Amino acid sequence: MLVCMPGRALRNALTTAAVLGLCMLLAAEVPAAADKGPVLDVMTISSAITPPIAEYTLQSIAEAAKSGAAGLIIRLDTPGGLDLAMRDIAKGILNAPLPVIVYVAPSGARAASAGLIITIAAHIAAMSPGTNIGAAHPVGLGIGGMDKTMSTKVENDAVAYVRGIARQRARNEDWVEKAVRKSESIDAEQALRLKVIDFVAADMGQLLAQLDGREVSLGGKKRVLRTKGAVLNERKMGTRLKILSTLSDPNIAYILLLIGLAGLYFEFSTPGVILPGVIGGISLILAFFAMQTLPVNYAGVALILFSIILFIAEIKVISHGILTIGGIVSLVIGSLMLFQAPDPALRLSWRIMAPAVAIVSLFFVAVIAIAVKAQLRRPLGGREGLRDVEGTAVTDVAGEGTVLIRGEYWNAVSDVPVLKGTKVRVTGVEHLKVRIEPSEE
Repeated sequence: MLVCMPGRALRNALTTAAVLGLCMLLAAEVPAAADKGPVLDVMTISSAITPPIAEYTLQSIAEAAKSGAAGLIIRLDTPGGLDLAMRDIAKGILNAPLPVIVYVAPSGARAASAGLIITIAAHIAAMSPGTNIGAAHPVGLGIGGMDKTMSTKVENDAVAYVRGIARQRARNEDWVEKAVRKSESIDAEQALRLKVIDFVAADMGQLLAQLDGREVSLGGKKRVLRTKGAVLNERKMGTRLKILSTLSDPNIAYILLLIGLAGLYFEFSTPGVILPGVIGGISLILAFFAMQTLPVNYAGVALILFSIILFIAEIKVISHGILTIGGIVSLVIGSLMLFQAPDPALRLSWRIMAPAVAIVSLFFVAVIAIAVKAQLRRPLGGREGLRDVEGTAVTDVAGEGTVLIRGEYWNAVSDVPVLKGTKVRVTGVEHLKVRIEPSEE
């Protein structure tokens, strides 16, 4: 039997069914959402502390706070870096609106020099077994370094800075002062025993387990970390910062500087080629940007520029190799002086410098040899180019006649009679006539 329902009743029934179905779906999703743990952002620093790394860290802190993350974990492995970049990172961590955990990992990693101060500035500091921390003595950079008075002032400033951070985070002030004054370094277990860090964790799982229930202070208020079942969100460095970080490598900066100088040399020596000048200009600009973020000794830059000037001068002034030798010596000394830093990551690698100096020196020696050879080569045109060139008498030359030289007919004069078909040699050029004599052959 068919039951007919009014239209309004049918619509009400369908609406009720749809609402019930939606409620059932929402009820099914609630347990899943409840089971999901807090989100912790994770970033990785595995290079020297430079301005791009500082920007990456501050950007990660801001984005983690904006996304509502429960905290930010900084996985750290650094040989140290620049003081200003380190202070920017420490300031960002000390004033962060969310907990920042610095985890020195994996095994074999280190938090040396600037890495020490970044670690003790964290709300929670942890290390993996087999890692070390310390050696934070400040080192003067630049021409001449620092005298004793300036060195003492810089050291005392660094000590006051690091003790203030350690006091704020309730860490061992006396030991961090030793790390600055005496460059002391300790392993993870010693750091835990001396209360430099909060705990040792073998991996990220142990780190999360030990973080759960820890209390941190944010803006004068206490917050308890809940990391059980936490979801880790890896924050990668953006493309722009990756490029800037790559350029901040002293080896890359050095190669760009040499490419730039070579490109400009080609452009000035062969005007109109354009491409070498464009490549050289771009390379030099990138090199100068990189040097702005590195501990550069500008005496080294001046010596490298001077070496290029000497190479160019060798082409213009024949010095029998003296200018070339001076250019090579200037290039080597300038390369050695270019970057002066205590951290290997901020120094020029011998594996890069030695081949680069050898290649550049050989390149300029070869170019200079070709240029000098071209200058000494006999002219192929004009009056001098025709001297001693051989040809054939087209007519009898009794005083005057016609000869064929290099496929061209010339009016010729001779002091001795020359028969048609005789091989002749040019002895000079007088106006539009060549003076000839019979060839010895």
